[in-house]
Amino acid sequence: MKQERDTVSKRNVIQAAIQLFNTKGYNGTSVRDIANKAGVNVSLISYYFDGKKGLAEFLMTTFLEGYVNELEKVHKMLEKKTAKACLVEALQTIMTYQHQNRQLARFVHREITFDSVLVREIMTTYLSKEKFYLSKIFEAGFSRKEFRPQSVDYVVMQLRGMLSMPFLQPQYILEVHHIQPNESYFIERYTKQLLQWVELYVCRELHVQKKPFVMNG
Repeated sequence: MKQERDTVSKRNVIQAAIQLFNTKGYNGTSVRDIANKAGVNVSLISYYFDGKKGLAEFLMTTFLEGYVNELEKVHKMLEKKTAKACLVEALQTIMTYQHQNRQLARFVHREITFDSVLVREIMTTYLSKEKFYLSKIFEAGFSRKEFRPQSVDYVVMQLRGMLSMPFLQPQYILEVHHIQPNESYFIERYTKQLLQWVELYVCRELHVQKKPFVMNG
């Protein structure tokens, strides 16, 4: 019974922290704010996470661990599938994962834009793995003549920007594209745009059905 209560309390703390970090920012949120919203004693946050910093680290590493694991699964498909199929799978999988964890995704993407010891450690571990898996997919596409030759670093940076942008800048998506990441059909619409980018800027040839030429007269 106690274990069940602890599990519920811990889950409440996590959800409260995600919401408050998003609305008030990490620095603007106190441990007491989190405890009050979660309905728990302040001491429990230290007990579970060793304080606010430990809680933020837990949220970031948990999200990125899942993110990288999804990419690793796709990377393993390269032996049996085309590079394009793997790239498409990666886009769809990552967007779905982020949409399912959209509040956490927003917090994490925003936090890694700031320079800190934690962010540097995350860059060294999780984000380096992200670059590795994406680079391997593109390199396979180049070697198999599926993708047009271009800088791996550039195309990975471009892709990463597109994957994180809706969660990092939801207001831009709302004002310009009239859709929010929390809407149910967001994934379908935005992923469609990403797939068009793959066809137009990544693939060697654009597969468009040609109309037969008909002479006038």
